[in-house]
Amino acid sequence: MSDDNKQSIVIVGGGTAGWMAAALISAVTKGKLGQIHLIESDEIGTIGVGEATIPYIRDFNRMLGIDETEFVRQTNATFKLGIEFCNWVRHGHSYFHPFGQIGASVGRSAFHQLLLKKASIDGEMDFHPYSLCCVAARTMKFASPVSKKGVDSTLGYAYHFDAGLYARFLRTYAERLNVCRHEGKIVNVDRIAENGFVRSVVLQSGDVINGTFFIDCSGLTGLLIDKTLKCGFDDWSSWLPCDRAVFAPSEKLLTVPPYTRSQAHQAGWQWRIPLQHRTGNGYVYASNAVSDDEAIATLLKNLNSPPLADPRAIRFKTGRRKVFWSHNVVAIGLSAGFLEPLESTSIHLIHSGLLKLLDLWPGRNMDPYLAEQYNQAMSAEFEAIRDFLILHYKLTEREDSDFWRFCKNMNIPNNLAYKIEHFLRSGRIILTRGDLFQAPSWLAVMLGQGLIPETYDPMVDVLDTDLIEGQLEAMRREIKEAVARMPIHQDYVNLIIGG
Repeated sequence: MSDDNKQSIVIVGGGTAGWMAAALISAVTKGKLGQIHLIESDEIGTIGVGEATIPYIRDFNRMLGIDETEFVRQTNATFKLGIEFCNWVRHGHSYFHPFGQIGASVGRSAFHQLLLKKASIDGEMDFHPYSLCCVAARTMKFASPVSKKGVDSTLGYAYHFDAGLYARFLRTYAERLNVCRHEGKIVNVDRIAENGFVRSVVLQSGDVINGTFFIDCSGLTGLLIDKTLKCGFDDWSSWLPCDRAVFAPSEKLLTVPPYTRSQAHQAGWQWRIPLQHRTGNGYVYASNAVSDDEAIATLLKNLNSPPLADPRAIRFKTGRRKVFWSHNVVAIGLSAGFLEPLESTSIHLIHSGLLKLLDLWPGRNMDPYLAEQYNQAMSAEFEAIRDFLILHYKLTEREDSDFWRFCKNMNIPNNLAYKIEHFLRSGRIILTRGDLFQAPSWLAVMLGQGLIPETYDPMVDVLDTDLIEGQLEAMRREIKEAVARMPIHQDYVNLIIGG
């Protein structure tokens, strides 16, 4: 590429989003598309207090050639097999949303259709024994799969880690690839009069950083995409009414579980994210249903270990930008939108946004068709995740507060209503464009939240009933034996960090 075609890429904001962007783009482009600049201020804090992720984070790390052992050591990471949901259906009820596979199909019949037929005979409807992740999580065990065949290959996992340490880890990585970091606050944004494109940003120091392409990683502020370009916001609080969170770290748990826990409260839910050195905790809630002081009291009352700091608070509005890519600016991370961390999708949306951007990387002419395709794809993904989150709130039996009565009776997006009705009528799981979560996840949450289909796929009746029972018994046995071979999660982590 000639120097005339090279770009100056400016990333506005650091934190997890900014340094993920800097690391991935620099690794893929190897400096051949132009210089990458990143602007951040040590005076401006970030939201991340301990992150839970989904399995795609492993793909991101692999793209960068990051060794898992080194990553675990540098970020105080632990392993995550899924999420335990407590009190979402009713008080005292819990279920597990596992990563990886649930059961196995027989012939053309999906696993859960076999389970539905079995339940029609004996009334037993429990998917947990057919998931390696579920059984391992309940026994506090973990081991990274060593085989791509057999039952071991059905295990999926992600991580819990310290977001600040991860950003620092990626900063070191990116700076080795000649990403240029600029310290300081942005006080002005200069635009080209003829086309409205951003030309440069001015720092408080007076330094001017010119660019041809800007990536807005400024968080909820949305410095470029919102404050400058005024791209608008789709507000989804009518479906996801939580608008605040209080959070505080607490001491490390005596035994570190290989999963995140989400515990429903009167006006929202509380997360627990176990790291090597501490535990991340937070209460996501609706401010019109509970006061801030009550929320803090609830958070502190439900900690599983002594707090290490006073609670901090954030306010947010659930939704997304109407446009993610406008002119020569793309929003990545929280500047693109906010979805509560119920299913740990925040970091994935950074990763996904970056991959889509690399696939549609523009030349200096900034072809608007690229932006249009990017906006369509990101809109579909945000909306699909939104619907999956709404599913948790809608499928509740709770009526013990105004908050839960609202959630149970609220109108929901048509696409989600269609999926629920399809599953209720025949047990079929319908996936649509943009769906991040695949059939096992929908199955776990719908069955876990108590949505039991009225019947099953008649194709299952092609199979002999004794064959079905034999296959199901074999699945349970294989999983039980595989988990028996696994070490305790804490021991596995200790082996890695001490090795």
